[in-house]
Amino acid sequence: MTTQTGPSQDVSEQLLEAFKALANPVRLQLLQWLRDPEAHFPVHEGIADPHEVGVCVSHIQAKTGLAQSTVSAYMASLQRAGLVRSTRIGKWTHYRRDEERIAQLVDLLGRAL
Repeated sequence: MTTQTGPSQDVSEQLLEAFKALANPVRLQLLQWLRDPEAHFPVHEGIADPHEVGVCVSHIQAKTGLAQSTVSAYMASLQRAGLVRSTRIGKWTHYRRDEERIAQLVDLLGRAL
């Protein structure tokens, strides 16, 4: 088997990172919930616009019932894959989908397969 180098390797690495992040059912669910934050999180309790800044980790934690450290690790995985962006407001971290990056990954997938 030959090893890829160059642009096609970069595309493969980007897609693999996204696939790894989405292979976990909870991370996939989180990304789906963040598509429509008003429908899934108590945004009226938030301190910022969920579309502009994102949803606070504490709200994500409350919805999932997972430990804060687990939620933070899951969100970091989604962020490394380029699927979400984080914004820090005071001591709170908020996450929102990176729609532009998600669209790029979908386009890459369509061209790669």
